[in-house]
Amino acid sequence: MNIILFGPPGAGKGTQAKLLQDKYAIPHLSTGDIFRTAIKNETPLGVKVKSILDSGQLVPDETVVDLVAEELKAPKYDNGFILDGFPRTVPQAEAFNEIAANQNKAVDAFVVLTVPEKELVSRILSRGQGRADDTEEKIKTRLEVYRSETEPVQNYYKAKGVEKEINGIGTVEEIFDRITSSLH
Repeated sequence: MNIILFGPPGAGKGTQAKLLQDKYAIPHLSTGDIFRTAIKNETPLGVKVKSILDSGQLVPDETVVDLVAEELKAPKYDNGFILDGFPRTVPQAEAFNEIAANQNKAVDAFVVLTVPEKELVSRILSRGQGRADDTEEKIKTRLEVYRSETEPVQNYYKAKGVEKEINGIGTVEEIFDRITSSLH
């Protein structure tokens, strides 16, 4: 099963991805994790990504798509995957659709976690990750970027008939039950 977890910052994608990984025994691929590992290990990609992020820019679509395409070639993804943090733009979604077709890894479910903005801000402020941009003002800016650049991806997958909108309010278990019910 090939799943994309989608939603704004603070929606619970990472939490739910870990639960889905355990339940379905398929790997979770987070572009953020791949970037952090590459930066930490100072790989050529890591050095490139770090300089982009340090300048306050978003990593270009082509770089992100290449990264995911390369990662998905690993045998551990042969029985499925859970993507989190990708695709973030319609061009990424279109490029990924081509890659997925070439690798015979079409998306089975595009799971959207919907959470009101007030709750998202509260969650991010309370999760204590210590991100430099975890102030209410910066969080609202990140949510605005999400709405303008990332949310249109939902319409792309809705048109493909694989979108599943899930209420992201409730206990972790309640949300997980809603997701797994939608997958059957």
